[in-house]
Amino acid sequence: MTKEVKVRFIELAVGAALCIGLFAAEQYDYWGLAVTEEVRQVLILLTYGVLAADACWQVLKKLRRRKLFEENMLMLLATGGALAIGRHGEATAAMLFFHIGKLIESISLHHTKQSIARFMDIRPVYANRKRGMGEENVKPEELRPGQIIVIRPGEKIPVDAVVTRGFSNIDEKALTGEFEPRSVSMGSRIYSGSINQDSLLEARVTRVYEESAAAKILNMVEEALKNKGESENAAERFTRFYSPAVTLLGILVMVLPPVLFLGQDLEKWVYRGLIFLVAACPCGLLVSVPIAFLAGIGAASRQGILIKGGNYLETLSQTETFIFDKTGTLTEGSFGVKEICPRGIRAAQLLETAAYAEAYSSHPIAQSLRDAFEKGIDTSRIGYVQEHPGLGMEAIIDGTRVFAGNSKLMKLLGMDHYEVRGSGTAVHVTAGRKYVGYVLISDQIRKDAEDTVRWLLQHHMEVMMLTGDHELAANEVAKSLGIEYVYANLMPQDKVAQMEEIMSEQLEAEKLAFVGDGINDAPVLARADIGIAMGGLGSDAALAAADIILMEDEPSRIINAIRISRGTVRVVKENLHFAVFIKMILLVLAFLGGISMQNAIIADMAVLLINLLNSFWVLKYPYENV
Repeated sequence: MTKEVKVRFIELAVGAALCIGLFAAEQYDYWGLAVTEEVRQVLILLTYGVLAADACWQVLKKLRRRKLFEENMLMLLATGGALAIGRHGEATAAMLFFHIGKLIESISLHHTKQSIARFMDIRPVYANRKRGMGEENVKPEELRPGQIIVIRPGEKIPVDAVVTRGFSNIDEKALTGEFEPRSVSMGSRIYSGSINQDSLLEARVTRVYEESAAAKILNMVEEALKNKGESENAAERFTRFYSPAVTLLGILVMVLPPVLFLGQDLEKWVYRGLIFLVAACPCGLLVSVPIAFLAGIGAASRQGILIKGGNYLETLSQTETFIFDKTGTLTEGSFGVKEICPRGIRAAQLLETAAYAEAYSSHPIAQSLRDAFEKGIDTSRIGYVQEHPGLGMEAIIDGTRVFAGNSKLMKLLGMDHYEVRGSGTAVHVTAGRKYVGYVLISDQIRKDAEDTVRWLLQHHMEVMMLTGDHELAANEVAKSLGIEYVYANLMPQDKVAQMEEIMSEQLEAEKLAFVGDGINDAPVLARADIGIAMGGLGSDAALAAADIILMEDEPSRIINAIRISRGTVRVVKENLHFAVFIKMILLVLAFLGGISMQNAIIADMAVLLINLLNSFWVLKYPYENV
């Protein structure tokens, strides 16, 4: 229970006790027992003062920001006026029920945030650091890169690390939403917040806690709770004008009928005007919208989908165009050597030269070349390395200048090179001033990529592909997946330019999402209306550039994200329409004298509770009927 909830509960308990005391005093008077008017007045003022204290404090805080007309001010005006005309019981009862509504609101917000926290329960508490022949128990924040830690079965991994000893299964469900454990052994990367399941592991720390996966994800979720959706901002803008308007209307209800029509009872219309102000309180309207967005973010977190705010959740629900990167997004990104085509040297020499040229590259293609070489890289043979983004690598190996890259690089170098016959990605290689052949790399399409593209097309969304790969490989993947629009041979800046061209042809209301692997697609992810990064676990670029992060390399999670976003927006609209409809009925009843002050508050509480239950539906059942 948060401090805010505790304070509200204590204030409510004291206020309720005083209300009981006030009721008892009225009964003593009814039975003819002596309760002086002074005692009654003190009880009334004390009860009202306790119940109104928080509302007064909230009004004072809003005054600093020049926000005068809001729900607390409306309640104070209405109940204060009721006190002034002698309706003491209704004034204190209305304020009591208002307090109950605020307590329910605080508890609901706390419950929703707790639900999100349970799904993201990844914060490690301690770490076992090796020291000499023994171990010491330290806080994760005290660990430094290079230190060795011990992780026993059942313990959370405290920081990002690399396994140096042992093999086990790792539960990454809290990070990725994936229920199947991942097997790790020596050399495997492990991430903070995961749980070691089976056997003891030793690992070398690679990042301090503040830069680890768990810390970054937790910080991102906390920021997401602060980012508001357009509907939430619209509700606040609406109440900014709504509150002064209904205050003026309430005053007119008090004044105009007695002035315009003779014989009207002034006190009766003042009382109706005060009820009008109580009925106009926008409490249910304001709370139900953020609760729905919080529930949507929580539902997505449970599925290993991190959404940085309600605004991105709302934009995703409006997205009609999805543009995919190819390598590492629609395909596995785990390449294998398909063919070696040498010119003037042996095939083994060509593979060795290519592997050494790509020795310092983090691209999956470079990794596949090193894996195919198998003998290991002797870095002392490499004298110089330079990466040319979108083209390839330049290196000096055993004193010879080597280039390894795509056909664009060969054309820039003026090299006559082989035309690629098969499908795949060709790495052309030069040594000295001679072209020595190419290595053809192939990739596999992800098993759920076809289902994802089919679902998007079935739901009348446009699907495109932007890739730096050559046209033959790109068209082959696109054809097998059913993607009609393909843009290939694009350098990073070309991807941004092509996306801007596509966006310029769309209507203003249409939204576009780009889906990439988060490693080399940061500029495009940032430029799109919605940037979706796949496999964000451990990827700094993904966490920084994307608006939505799929923690597991599964394109099908985009379907879950869309369903959750649509369900959330639907609930938001339902809450808004329901709250406004009931509010209008209450205002009419208040004007006609068909409702009392405390009943108006009770009706508003009912609206709040119904909207809260509707919002929790998103958290519990995010996919049904969406």
